[in-house]
Amino acid sequence: MSKPDSTKRQPVTGTGRFISGVVEGFYGRPWTMEQRTELFKREQKWGLNTYLYAPKDDYKHRMYWRDLYAAEEAEQLTSLISAAKQHDVEFVYAISPGLDITFSNPKEVAALKRKLDQVKEFGCRSFSLLFDDIETEMCPADKQAFSSFAHAQVAITNEVYMHLGEPEVFLFCPTDYCAVFCTPSVTQSSYLNTVGEKLLPGIDVLWTGPKVVSHKISVESIEEVSSVLKRAPVIWDNIHANDYDPQRLFLGPYKDRPTDLIPKLKGVLTNPNCEFYPNFVAVHTLATWCKAPAEGAPRDVEMGDEEQDPCYSPQKALNLALTDWLEEFMSTDQLGGPCHPRLKKESSEEEPMQTDMGESPYIPGPGENPLYTAEPLTLDDLKLLSDLFYLPYEHGTTARTMLQELDWLKNQSQAAAAETDKTAEWCSRAQQFDNMCEAVVQMFNRLSNAPNRSILYDLYNYICDIKSGVGLARAYVKTLGGHSQPSAQLLNDDPEPWGFRGGLSGEFQRMLPGHGNRDLFRHPPMTAVYCIRPYCPEDKPEVERIFREMQKAGEGNSALMAQSPLISDGLSAGEISPSPLCGLILEDDLGLCGYALALTDAKPAAAKIQRAVSGSVFEEFPSVIALEMLPRVTDPSPAKRMIGQLLSSIRSSGSRGAFCELRQSNRRMLDFYSKLGSFKLVQMDGLPQDILVMATSL
Repeated sequence: MSKPDSTKRQPVTGTGRFISGVVEGFYGRPWTMEQRTELFKREQKWGLNTYLYAPKDDYKHRMYWRDLYAAEEAEQLTSLISAAKQHDVEFVYAISPGLDITFSNPKEVAALKRKLDQVKEFGCRSFSLLFDDIETEMCPADKQAFSSFAHAQVAITNEVYMHLGEPEVFLFCPTDYCAVFCTPSVTQSSYLNTVGEKLLPGIDVLWTGPKVVSHKISVESIEEVSSVLKRAPVIWDNIHANDYDPQRLFLGPYKDRPTDLIPKLKGVLTNPNCEFYPNFVAVHTLATWCKAPAEGAPRDVEMGDEEQDPCYSPQKALNLALTDWLEEFMSTDQLGGPCHPRLKKESSEEEPMQTDMGESPYIPGPGENPLYTAEPLTLDDLKLLSDLFYLPYEHGTTARTMLQELDWLKNQSQAAAAETDKTAEWCSRAQQFDNMCEAVVQMFNRLSNAPNRSILYDLYNYICDIKSGVGLARAYVKTLGGHSQPSAQLLNDDPEPWGFRGGLSGEFQRMLPGHGNRDLFRHPPMTAVYCIRPYCPEDKPEVERIFREMQKAGEGNSALMAQSPLISDGLSAGEISPSPLCGLILEDDLGLCGYALALTDAKPAAAKIQRAVSGSVFEEFPSVIALEMLPRVTDPSPAKRMIGQLLSSIRSSGSRGAFCELRQSNRRMLDFYSKLGSFKLVQMDGLPQDILVMATSL
């Protein structure tokens, strides 16, 4: 690995090599000792030099930090530390006492020293104290002894550092470990300023960047925090961490961190996916990034919209990693990775599960099914896999294309139902989408038959999930095109469980007003950035203004009094408040531009305008909706999202159905509700001639 110019970092970092490697710092099942040893081999091969031992679910690292290791545990750690040394990897032992330590109690400090002394006896020479993800309120005893939480942490850290003989590598993780945690800002944070002023200069500070999971880390942001900490930080990078979402895995490259950062940092450690084997890409591409010269390199990168670094190309780094990973996929010598007998090498001496060693291999006869032969995994398969499971803030190219195509096919579905000028295009794009779905299925099949089963087992739940999701989308598009009957998974009242994904967590999310508005895929065509938020009483004047403006525009030059009142007019005019959780507001950069309101029980509003409605109608559709958009909102997506969220809230209230009244002159809203597909015209006795009713069952 090419080291950055130490003289340029000297004012803030002091001496010591650039720290680069992996932190095992996630929540969940820790890696095995064998997997960690395998990691050391990879780090040595790729030029990384550090491993930070900090698994959150190792009891004696965090919850029971005072407890010494038993003899068997001690033996394992000793062997692990020795393995790291054999592969030129610095083993950094981290301990996290912040859950319940009393900083002012000498016995607590002694217990911490005793624990680290024990680990030092195992051969460890580098250490770390972590105070992340803990409560910031000090106990009464500590409040009497220390002027602030930062002073308490710094005092015990300095004392332990001195006790251990001032190790060359000693890392401190602050409670405010990213910019978003700093109050009121990084430069004005009293906590960070205390750390910078009081922490001994030989101790390095861990930092995750602008956020816990930082999309981008800029040189300017690092210069800012370095000036406060009075040292260059070591980045604890969560860009590939997935412990916060069990349905996501990150197989994209290390990116959005310019190599100009290298001379500004003391080091970078990646805290990757919980699953060990899929981290091949994360660690490999980090190693490529660390080797990139910080300045003065020849311009060998193909510049694109997203690649502005002359020294490092994320796409090239990804291709290198996937090429190497393919070799590992095809090997059978990984830990716990026996493959199917028919996939083993010919040199294998024993065929497991063979009951009659003298029996000849089965050969199909004429007219019989041929033996199944597994197709070998390809580099294109791994590129597709990476695209489908890319990074926290973006999908890969193929995934984005599939989402865009599905969105277009759904919005242009009328071209499939009737002959139009777009019918040929729709059919062509539907076939292309089907081909992309088929590629996912074939990738799944080849992955499932790859010789290295250890990697497969780490990936299996994820690739099963994406295969199922793609299958549902594929069936839906075929239904739109009239090539098959509507899928039972999509339309059946009693579908199989794989037709409604996400479990209880998914149910909760679908009930929330803002569900879906943080999707990585933004539904095109987006002509503006919109915000959907809950309605509050202060919105009443603006809602009424939009209502009156649209009412006047719909009536033209006729007097407003000539319009027949709608049951929902009281909602829009502010005379009746919407039911709880049944009000949404749409805003753009100019302000409030739309609303969606509902009453779960429309009877009082109907009585208010003396509208006689049969009881059977209210029994089937008891709720009423009011939706309106200013003309400047040309994109129907925000309105669709609001209606979806509103209907979810209405359904949660126990309502069986909802209706809306529309004036026949309001062609815009009539067209909108018609295209939704779920709202149908309903006959109601006694309606004024200029009013139509559209309703949907819930």
